[in-house]
Amino acid sequence: MIDERRPDRRGALVAAAYARIATAGFEGLRTRDVAADVGVNIATLHYYFPSKEALIRAVIGYAVGRFQATMPGAGSAVDQLRAHLRAIAELLRADPRLWAVMSELVLRAPRDTSLADIFRQTDGYWHRTLAELIQRCIDAGAVAPDLDASGTARLLIVAIKGMSLPALAGDPSDIADQVFTQFERLLGLDELH
Repeated sequence: MIDERRPDRRGALVAAAYARIATAGFEGLRTRDVAADVGVNIATLHYYFPSKEALIRAVIGYAVGRFQATMPGAGSAVDQLRAHLRAIAELLRADPRLWAVMSELVLRAPRDTSLADIFRQTDGYWHRTLAELIQRCIDAGAVAPDLDASGTARLLIVAIKGMSLPALAGDPSDIADQVFTQFERLLGLDELH
């Protein structure tokens, strides 16, 4: 008999829900299907996630964690900023499901106050971190001194989140390459090696 309370069950349930949202959206997310994907019964799923919303919050945490992992902690400000942008671009190429999930989350947030709160917090953290990093680049003379660090951080975040929306035509990898190449050019990071 399988021990359904093994620690990897929680992660497996999150991964299954993540995959379901990526392929079928929130409308296609059924907890019974998620449980079946992992090979457990619905009671086991509810042991880990008492509600569908709790499962969705765990998926959000997983997705946001993927983005937070792209923020390097070592090197010069320029190296960190360049590495962050390149890591996000690579994340788009490596895991298109992440972008599908983020699209679902971004589109659902205006109708879901708890999700909107999570986005406000994570976007606030991302904005502060990115703006501080850009300001450090400005202070080091590595990017244009008249650049507004806060506004530039907001522009980057909006553009990156916008890439996840399904209205964009074309291959997401090609779009990412174009967008991130332009980010580096606009910031002057392509000239610094």
